[in-house]
Amino acid sequence: MLRWQTLIQQFSSLFGLVLISVGIGIAVYLKADKNLFFTSENILTLLRQASFNAIMAAGVSVVIITAGIDLSIGSIWALSSVVMAYICVNAKWDWVLSVLVGLGVGLLCGFINGFGVTMLRIPPFVATLGMMSIARGLAEVITGGFQISGLPDAFQWWGQGDVFGVPVPVIVAMAIILLTWILLRFIRLGRYIYAVGGNESAAHLSGVPICWVKLFAYAYCGTLSALAGLLATSRMGSVRPSDALGYELDAIAASVIGGISLMGGQGSILGTAIGALLIGVLRNGMVLLDVSAFWQKVVIGIVIIVAVALDYLLWRRR
Repeated sequence: MLRWQTLIQQFSSLFGLVLISVGIGIAVYLKADKNLFFTSENILTLLRQASFNAIMAAGVSVVIITAGIDLSIGSIWALSSVVMAYICVNAKWDWVLSVLVGLGVGLLCGFINGFGVTMLRIPPFVATLGMMSIARGLAEVITGGFQISGLPDAFQWWGQGDVFGVPVPVIVAMAIILLTWILLRFIRLGRYIYAVGGNESAAHLSGVPICWVKLFAYAYCGTLSALAGLLATSRMGSVRPSDALGYELDAIAASVIGGISLMGGQGSILGTAIGALLIGVLRNGMVLLDVSAFWQKVVIGIVIIVAVALDYLLWRRR
């Protein structure tokens, strides 16, 4: 009985969003002249779009479990994609090598975030807020504010192609979720991540290398943000320095809605995956209902506030 109460408390915000998403699906079904929401084409589009957020949310979930936060993931997405596209199109590098450099940029940005938090003792909010501005500014400097296009078809396949009818980004997202789940559940480092977020002082006394754990968490988050950005760039076939503006909120929302506690030390990556999917359903449904993009931001903001408030109330009860 106690286990069921714990599960209900942990995923209560997730249950609420499920009801909202089902309601939106029914509203779309009743409003439209034909079945737009439940078509295979729309579902595949929804899954493809949600996969980018799921990848980024997997990374930020690891950071949040350590009782940290990363506000720079949207900007890291943009900078990594811009660097990759620039050296591929303008410098004529091979696209595979360009992708590796793009992932390296994300890894480096995440490592710098972790270094600032652990070694310089900068609060995570401040450190990642600074990186958010730096990465976005560098993306604009590199491109001069203009779009970069003309990426190779082989690269674009990763965002536009499919395997046996399943979009490639969805397969990549599933692989990342599985990898992160294995990391957090079966590997010692995963136990350290939960220990640091649950009680950092106790973890330190137990011999947990706190600095290295946090460095890994932020570096992992930065790398996955870069991966999500590169996949989205391959989907669009071009990149702009303004890409992924505000996407960090969707990723954090997916994590919190999925049961990751902002207080640290609790949550499951599988819940994050479901949260990302439900955020995708919410956005897709509002588009089909012709809801203004401005109002969509209002709705997502309300969802985040409610989820965070509920998380805090449940944390106080625990």
